Amino acid sequence: MKLGELQPAAGSTKRRKRIGRGNASGWGRNAGRGEKGYGSRTGSKSAGLFEGGQMPLHRRLPKRGFTNHFRKEYEVLNLRDLVRVEAATIDAAVLLEAGLISNVDNLIKVLGDGEIDRAVEITADAFSKSAEEKITAAGGKVARR
Repeated sequence: MKLGELQPAAGSTKRRKRIGRGNASGWGRNAGRGEKGYGSRTGSKSAGLFEGGQMPLHRRLPKRGFTNHFRKEYEVLNLRDLVRVEAATIDAAVLLEAGLISNVDNLIKVLGDGEIDRAVEITADAFSKSAEEKITAAGGKVARR
């Protein structure tokens, strides 16, 4: 076999539709654009949601729900994540250095999944009840920033 003899697998390629190249092609005369109207003219473009002046679907459908713009979003940490940090006092700067949070200014919440075996002082914005109990049971302290 030579490079010039290579061919794609049978059925994997399709000939392109040559639109507007005479009636014998099956796509002559109006070239699939229909008879008259805006869409048959050159330069006609239609926005995806435009329905010819009819009230568009996204405006006809009822709107539901509510978005609370004052919602607080926390970066969530579990106790099993905090075990990897070797510092005696853990705050946002230490967590950022350890790669557990993405920004010091974000709100931080500690959850109680996992166990902690040493006394550490943890500073965060919020703690779950189980996390707080486990930290204090291990001899550590909980501080809110």
